[in-house]
Amino acid sequence: MRSWVIISLVTILCLTGCTHIGPQTVPRDRFDYNTAIANSWKEQTLLNIVKLRYADMPLFVEVASVVSGYTLEGSVSLGGTVSSNTAVQGDFLSLGTSGKYTDRPTITYAPITGAKFNESFMTPIPPKAVLFMLESGWPADLIYPIVVDSINGFRSRQAAGADQRLGDPEYYYLIDLLRKIQKSGAIGMRIIKETEQKQTTVLFFHRKNISNDIAEARTEVQQLLELDPDQQEIKVTYGIVPKDNNEIAMLTRSIMQIMVNLATQIDVPFEHVTDGLTIDSFPLPMGDDEKIKQLIRVKSGPDKPENAFTTVKYEDNWFWIEKNDLRSKRTFAFLMILMSLTETGGKEGLPLVTIPAG
Repeated sequence: MRSWVIISLVTILCLTGCTHIGPQTVPRDRFDYNTAIANSWKEQTLLNIVKLRYADMPLFVEVASVVSGYTLEGSVSLGGTVSSNTAVQGDFLSLGTSGKYTDRPTITYAPITGAKFNESFMTPIPPKAVLFMLESGWPADLIYPIVVDSINGFRSRQAAGADQRLGDPEYYYLIDLLRKIQKSGAIGMRIIKETEQKQTTVLFFHRKNISNDIAEARTEVQQLLELDPDQQEIKVTYGIVPKDNNEIAMLTRSIMQIMVNLATQIDVPFEHVTDGLTIDSFPLPMGDDEKIKQLIRVKSGPDKPENAFTTVKYEDNWFWIEKNDLRSKRTFAFLMILMSLTETGGKEGLPLVTIPAG
């Protein structure tokens, strides 16, 4: 009788001790997959920048979906024999347990090619996206040198291609003025919807509650861009030259143009230049033009760095961004945000993480 009581207690404990594994996997899987996808995205972006420096074909592969299926199986077996008092073998009791845990993640990758590649990487970033980023707090002295090739004819530094140039001093002085006005909160933008197909982006300067210093900066901007000082709202369009004094023409770059421009600022091994694997970098400005700083600094060497922000290997060399290089990290993060802004959308646009863990 005592044996059956023990068996019953063991069975009850096994049944009441069962718990769901699903909730326990959420903190681990959510952040582990997040970190893995983010790190691979950073490495892919840096690798493609390096490949462009070596005139190699970049390839972008996005994580289309992540499906991780868990299986947890368990079993308990009980058996026994109750014999009579005169039996030779006596009473017999057996208890057995078994378990099985399986994790089968399925990750789907989708290369970005064709029309999607053209729209995401070859199409210039619209001027309204530049103003949206300005409104969201990204500094003007970061946005414009990376994204905007020229403003009303004033051109930025171009470090790549046949049109290599140092950049116009007026361009960078204009950026300094815009950054000054931006910090004061005296600049804004809005979208005017004229028809279903046509929208107009408008930039405006606040006229009330601004200091004399900001008012002078606003006047200088209007004079540099030859804007009508009586107009409070200025149209912003894509182009090289404005059609009148009530318009700002921005010639913006595509993601591919930005990456090519950044690629020329990589510190490549000297022997790679002498062997013809790549070209030498466009020299950085000196003296009075020193404010036109290097947008990103990617170092290279034969050994993998121990503590880098992100690192990749190419042509038997390691390329990386230092973890304490805030300017380069900010530029790199901004580039990845731009890539997200140019995403064409659709169901395949974001990774789908499905984890049946019950």
